[in-house]
This record gives sequence, C-alpha cells and structure tokens, in this order.
Amino acid sequence: RQLALIEAQLRQHVTTLASDEYGGREPGTPGETLTLRYLARQWFDIGLESGTNDPGNAWFAPVELVEREPQGSRAQFYHGRRRVAVAVAEAEFFVVTSGLRSLIENAPLVYVGRSLGGETLRTELAGRVAVIFDSEAPPLESVGTAGGKPGSAPMAARPIDRAGRLLDGGAAAVLTVLDAERSLEDVIARRRRAGYALAGERIGGDIEAFLTPAAARQLLASAGAPDLAALRQAGAAPGFSSRALGLTASLEATNRETRIKTHNLIGKLEGRRIEGKGRDEGAVVLMAHWDHFGKCAAPPAEDLICNGAVDNASGLAVVTEVARLLAAGRPLDRDVYIVATTGEELGLLGALAFAENPPLPLDKVVAAFNVDSTGLVPAGRPVSVVGQGMTPLDSGIAKVLKGMKRKLASGDAANAYAKRQDSWVLIQHDVPSVMVSTSYSDPQRLEAFMDNLYHRPSDDEAKVLYGGMVDDVLIQAEMVRHFADAKAWPSVRAK
Repeated sequence: RQLALIEAQLRQHVTTLASDEYGGREPGTPGETLTLRYLARQWFDIGLESGTNDPGNAWFAPVELVEREPQGSRAQFYHGRRRVAVAVAEAEFFVVTSGLRSLIENAPLVYVGRSLGGETLRTELAGRVAVIFDSEAPPLESVGTAGGKPGSAPMAARPIDRAGRLLDGGAAAVLTVLDAERSLEDVIARRRRAGYALAGERIGGDIEAFLTPAAARQLLASAGAPDLAALRQAGAAPGFSSRALGLTASLEATNRETRIKTHNLIGKLEGRRIEGKGRDEGAVVLMAHWDHFGKCAAPPAEDLICNGAVDNASGLAVVTEVARLLAAGRPLDRDVYIVATTGEELGLLGALAFAENPPLPLDKVVAAFNVDSTGLVPAGRPVSVVGQGMTPLDSGIAKVLKGMKRKLASGDAANAYAKRQDSWVLIQHDVPSVMVSTSYSDPQRLEAFMDNLYHRPSDDEAKVLYGGMVDDVLIQAEMVRHFADAKAWPSVRAK
C-alpha cells in the first residue's frame, strides 16, 4: 500500500510540473512562479521549514543570471598600412567575445601550427592573434579516471580546447581558419546562442574569430605569405613554433545583455540536538533542478513546449516524496536541506549560486545527493552511482544498498554524466556529492532517452516510468537516513 501511495504522489507531481500550464518551467517566467509556489506549498505541508537561513528571503533564495547574446561582429585586416578589403566581407568572418564588448586593434597575426601555447610560446603570443587551422585536430585529453584513482583508465576523452589554451597562454585573440568540415554557417549557428552566467561573476573579454578558407587565401596572398597548404605543412614539422604572417587585424565583438531574476528553493528538515554536541554534526543535502527550457519549438510544430517530465519534474517529485518519508519518521541527527535549483540547463548556475552563497558552511555538508532525470526504468533495476570513486561516500552507499538488498551496477559507465549535473558543482567546492539512481544503470534506455526525448517537447508525462521512481524514493530516503546518522556516518570532512 505504501508503494502505491508513493507512486500516486509521484504521478501527481510530475503531471502538474510537466503540464502545459507551467510552460516548460523557464527561469524568470510565470512558469517559475507556478513551479516554486507548488513545491513550496508541498514542502511546507510536509513539515519542512525554510532553509535559506535568511529572514529576508524565506524559502526562495534569489539568483540573478546574466544572458549574453552576440550582437556585433567586425574584422579589418591590414598589410602594413594598407587595409586589405578583399577578405573582410561580412559573409567571410565571424567574431565573438565572452565579454560585453571586446576590441583589439592592429594586432599582428601569427600562425602557431599545432601548438597549444605554454611558456615556450608566451612571448610570441603576447599581444598577437594566434592563427590556427580547423583541420589540425587537437589531441584528446582524459576527463577523470575510472574509480578516481591515479593510473586508472580514462573515464572519458575529449578534444583539447586549443583556442582556450592559446588565450590562456597570452594571445590577444585566436583566429580559426575553417578548412575542415565545419562551415562558417555552422559556427555562427552554434555561437550565436545565448550564453549565461551568474550576475557578478567575472566574465573575460576573450576574442575568437573564424574565417573562411577563401578569405584566408586572399589575405595570405595579399601579404606574400605562404598559402594554406604550405603553412599546414610547416606547422606539422617537428619543432615548429610560430610564424608571423605580415598581417595585422582589428577585431571587435559585442553582446546584448539581459538580466534574469530567478530563485533556488531551499527547505530544511531540522535535525535533533545531540546531547553535549550542540548542532555541530553537519548536514545532508538533497537536491534536484526545477528549471527547463520553456518553449523550445516554433510553428508550424504543434507541440511547442519542452515540458521536461523526465528532465527534471521526475527529480523534483522524488526529492519531495523523500522529504515526506523523512518528515514522517524519527528525527535525524543532522539537518537535511532539500534544494530545488534554478539554471541547471543554463550551465549548473543555480547549484553554483548555492555553493557560492550557501545557507550553511559547505564544510558542514557531510554528503549531498542530486536527483536528475529519473523515471526511465521499471522497478527492480540495479543502482548506479554518478560520481563513483570521486568522493569518500562509496563505502556508505554500498552499505546502504547491501542492507536494502539492492544490486550496485558494475563498472563506472554512469560517470560519463558526472559533469552534466548539479552535484559536479558541489564536488568542485569540496563537498562530497553524487547522484544515486536506477535510471543510469540501463545504458540502452538512457541512450534512447538522450536520442529521442532529451530536451525535446516529446519529454512529457506519458514517457515516465514510475516503478523505478518509487525505487529511487526508497533508496534516496535510506541514503539520507544513513548519512544523517552521526554514529553510522561520522563526519569525514577536514576540520
């Protein structure tokens, strides 16, 4: 009977939060107001209190986001004092910046081959535009290691960000000649998307420019420099460092800025006072992001709203029902904070705001659990840990699962999602944080969701499987109980 009641509550939450009435739960819209009011009412009725620890902002912790969208792009090239007009047609280049407005004038162009910068090239890069070719594929770098242990196999690999490395190495800008598969149209379509950050976060003024091969050939010819093929060949030679091209550039890019006022919702289930220890035993955090994309399609499509049922009405439903179970049980030693974060889809920004302005010192958080995109599997499936091997929590998690007679999925394939969800932000702030879920133990179902439903209007309530969600509620509740027990899990945080 308890399982049926939990499933009914989960279904109510997902059906409500993923309804068209909530408009896709986009930050700063009426959908945010409906979402947070619904959750706050549920949490209050369950017996939680405000967890912001801020009398001026009970329950709703303000978060201000900055949206920056490319607006202006200008490039002029010179050979000596003569402006090279032939290659600066607007259709031949694109300039972008991470700042509000960035400008460099008369900076020399230097071809750097396959170099990634570093101290040996710092002098050659200073005040100059580093020129690279898209066809010079950068090497791969590993993203963590299996089990988080030195010497283990790489968890994943991705191409090195050459432009970022060169900018960090002192280049005034990076100009990429698009001589491979990417076209200028491809770059513009991707880079014209709005970027987001927390208000007050320092955003650099780095400049990146992109140039078509035809324009690059004309520029090089105007300066009597080697052609593209000759430069590529020279850049591939052992020991190649850099080569001045006899050209200078003035590059400018601007962004349009919009401020978005949004909120994290923070509730708290207060722990009991331990005799002789006051309230120094710390806390456990349980979190899920509430935001999604609002309208994400355009007419003539019939379905315009990204309802985000799996991602992440499901996670909100799970943490709400975990809170209900915990509130109905015996008092826990530690405080438990229930957090619904904003801006996850915009770059884990609500979690970052929580970490940078926490309601309690972060070194008091002994464990944090994120819930994101559950509801993908039926009941009875194995359990995966996103973040396995990255925190001291593994032994406690294994003990809880063993006590529940739940199977821990073998391997660490789920760690491929470690950087794509809110607990990663807390890990970066030295908070032991993981995501424990049955949904990430079934690669086929997870891949099918990513390929067909993820961030699409088709992620609606009809696609949710509630059996696995009920399992996740029971598992999360036992995890919180274990880590909120000062005897079962003494604090391992550094003092």
